[in-house]
Amino acid sequence: MRKIAIGILACGALLQAAAAELNWLTDLPKAQAKAKEENKLVLLDFTGSDWCGWCIKLDKEVFSKPEFAEYASKNLVLVEVDFPRSKPQSSELKKANAALQDKYKIEGYPTIIVLNSSGQKAGELGYQPGGPKPFIAELERLKKK
Repeated sequence: MRKIAIGILACGALLQAAAAELNWLTDLPKAQAKAKEENKLVLLDFTGSDWCGWCIKLDKEVFSKPEFAEYASKNLVLVEVDFPRSKPQSSELKKANAALQDKYKIEGYPTIIVLNSSGQKAGELGYQPGGPKPFIAELERLKKK
């Protein structure tokens, strides 16, 4: 019984570690090259990571969950397009993020833009309740487009 409990705890720790290992890029051209090479979708997360309540909720309920981390590792190249109020950013990153905001006509946060492996827009998402399961289902729908 004790071995089973230790095994369960170890699995839980591994799942938490997987969630923590999401690799969010900030360079879209590099992300697109990686997506093309690996035949994955690009997920652009337009966020106000340190002030936007819905963005923080999306991160807590979806992006930080092991189910999403597992799905993302196999299907997505993640790009954070952040517009923080307190976190420092380089002027180059601010300029690149502003250009992406203009390109995709982002009017609110969070906005998720999904690109196919060729860089074409496959769809747009926002916060939705229910955790990773419905979010992943929507990504699967966009993947099939």
